[in-house]
Amino acid sequence: MYKKLLLLGTALSLSCAAAANANERHGWYVGLEGGWVHVNDTDLLAWSYSEIQFENRWGVLGTVGHAFNGNWRMELEVGYRNNDVHQITFSAPVGPLAEGDLTEWTGMLNALYNQPVGKRWSIDFGAGIGVDAARFSDITGGIRNEDSDAVLAAQGILGLSYRVGPHWDVMLNYRYLWADEPQLTNFGGETDTMDMTKHTVTLGFRWGYEDVAAPPPPPPVAPPPPAAPVRAKQFIIFFGFDKCDITAEADRVLGEAAETAKAEGTAKIQIVGHTDTSGSPAYNQRLSECRSGAAKSNLVGKGIPDAGITTSGKGEGDLMVKTDDGVKEPQNRRATIDLQ
Repeated sequence: MYKKLLLLGTALSLSCAAAANANERHGWYVGLEGGWVHVNDTDLLAWSYSEIQFENRWGVLGTVGHAFNGNWRMELEVGYRNNDVHQITFSAPVGPLAEGDLTEWTGMLNALYNQPVGKRWSIDFGAGIGVDAARFSDITGGIRNEDSDAVLAAQGILGLSYRVGPHWDVMLNYRYLWADEPQLTNFGGETDTMDMTKHTVTLGFRWGYEDVAAPPPPPPVAPPPPAAPVRAKQFIIFFGFDKCDITAEADRVLGEAAETAKAEGTAKIQIVGHTDTSGSPAYNQRLSECRSGAAKSNLVGKGIPDAGITTSGKGEGDLMVKTDDGVKEPQNRRATIDLQ
């Protein structure tokens, strides 16, 4: 029993790993999975079954859950598993095995933590607790033995998810499920408990979630004080998540920069692109360079000579708002335009 409690505690501790703020998922969803089920060898010594071996068969699981901002999910899971008996080793002569099977219905409450490992990929760590209703039957020596019992069950979950779109995920999941020894009675009245642990590997999908809210608009550029009409020497434009195209607001700011450069006869303009910490450093470096290049093209289109503009990118190396890795911060998705 100690080892079983230790297993559940380990699964729960994995589920409670430190959270990152990179998951966009929020809201209700439904899921469906199906795949391979293996049951560990067990016994029913009071029935004279010293070892029971099961064939690897199949199972299906359905879930209804809710994703919370901050990477956590809670869900209700209903599962069905079916495994035929492969072989029984008898400790007393009771006759040959004709057939047998183990079927189970499970109802679990799961808590899961979603850890992003890429732009669309994530790993799920979770644990669940609930009920396993197991039915074991066999025909041995011409006699049918059949009984069922519903017992406490717990499971650990490890999964790999891929975000297909705003409302769809596909996933590959592994579950280790332990049931608290269902008590079974045979045709002759002998009663025994069966150790029961199972391994389940499934493929499936989740559908639902709410639409992701658009990031707040960038703060407006403050106008110069009326008493001192000094034109700004630096301009800042902001970008959408994972984008380097010029928004309408950014185009307006670039228009002010171009007007200022022409009015003051600015000889040199330096543009530096930046990103937030969501994504890999190499990807963010390329994205920051794309943003500075987009700002330059816009200024050239407004009549600023190409030769007087230099561009560079700092990726996520110079944050306006300090954040942890993997955080989508709108004010860090920017480019600065310095008139020199």
